[in-house]
Amino acid sequence: MRTLLYVTTFLGLIGLAFWAYRENYDTKEALDTVDQLHRNIADARARLAILKAEWAYLNRPDRLRDLAEINFQRLELLPMRPDQFGRVDQVAYPVIQPLVVTEPIDVSSAGLTQ
Repeated sequence: MRTLLYVTTFLGLIGLAFWAYRENYDTKEALDTVDQLHRNIADARARLAILKAEWAYLNRPDRLRDLAEINFQRLELLPMRPDQFGRVDQVAYPVIQPLVVTEPIDVSSAGLTQ
């Protein structure tokens, strides 16, 4: 009886050691994946910062003004003037048609049976 207890305890110990070994490697793999994701996010943020800087550089007002002057014959872009904007009373808003009830339903006493 004692031998069976020793063998069962030993096999349980081996099983727990194998489980701990697997969990350790699964955890290390998950941590490596998280580290890789953090590196990818940092790279994406760096690329985004570069793209934002490039966008700001390309949209400088003096550069856009020079481009508009260079391409005036082709684009015919003119500076904006206040008289080019409309007033609120000139906006044509859609007319909302009222809903017409064709077949009214009496709900005050419907379904109440005593």
